[in-house]
Amino acid sequence: MLLRQMLDIYDLIDKPQASGEECAELIRSHGITEVTVERVSGDRGGTDCIKVLIPGSNGKSSGGTAPTLGIVGRLGGLGARPEMIGAVSDGDGAVAALTAALKLAEMHENGDVLEGDVIVATHVCPDAPTLPHEPVPFMDSPIDMATMNRMEVDERMDAIVSIDTTKGNRIINVNGIAISPTTKMGYILSVSNDLMDVMTRVTGKMPQVFALSQQDITPYGNDLYHLNSILQPTTSTDAPVVGVAIATEQMVAGCATGATHGTDVEEAARFAVEVAKVFGPGACKFYDEEQFDRLQKLYGDMSHFQTPGKSE
Repeated sequence: MLLRQMLDIYDLIDKPQASGEECAELIRSHGITEVTVERVSGDRGGTDCIKVLIPGSNGKSSGGTAPTLGIVGRLGGLGARPEMIGAVSDGDGAVAALTAALKLAEMHENGDVLEGDVIVATHVCPDAPTLPHEPVPFMDSPIDMATMNRMEVDERMDAIVSIDTTKGNRIINVNGIAISPTTKMGYILSVSNDLMDVMTRVTGKMPQVFALSQQDITPYGNDLYHLNSILQPTTSTDAPVVGVAIATEQMVAGCATGATHGTDVEEAARFAVEVAKVFGPGACKFYDEEQFDRLQKLYGDMSHFQTPGKSE
């Protein structure tokens, strides 16, 4: 279980003074040295972008050959101060990603070293802006999506799990976590059997898979409907990306406080850690390479869906 790690992270982020550097210091205290924090600011404020590399025994960071897993925590902000006081539902993806990073750091310190490298990336913002809306304001982000992708999607990542609160919709109606089909280079591919196996053992339930539309894997800013930002990393990488949604049966606003379900966040973090364990040795595939090659031969390159599209 990762409950203690989750609570340690939650205590750090649930305050007006929350910072990426404080989270980084906690992870560094367990012997992980490659932890970077960069302050990024825009017209709507700023945020601390944090990236953690947990080296593997055969990881590429030390000249090895094992593939690298990326764990991205997606969010607008951890808080919406001053409109809302306290941690908001929108921040669950960051809490889950940082929880996974802390657990992996502790494992590494104790001698449970994974085969492949793991890179965890997210951002820490206790006072993200909101968008006016009734009855409660929507969450926004202090930085634009292109900047967020640039900071969080690393070219060293061979596959990515993108964790995001996904509660303000009518598509995923379960309490807990759900995964998306694999997305890659403009294609929505089959759901990974290996990832469903991991999900089954982590949750003890039948795997939950949420639907995607083609619009969901196009970049923000094109005036098309998007479920949320959970699949935005796929617009800026050739690596396969799978969304891990932290969901609820009823719609919950992203700026709602008191709406974080600790067991669901822990479950998302534990899922990411379990994927990391089997991805490095090659025991977990995000997609079928032969099927993907066949798709491209039959239907061509779909990478234009990773772009803003044609100008009108």
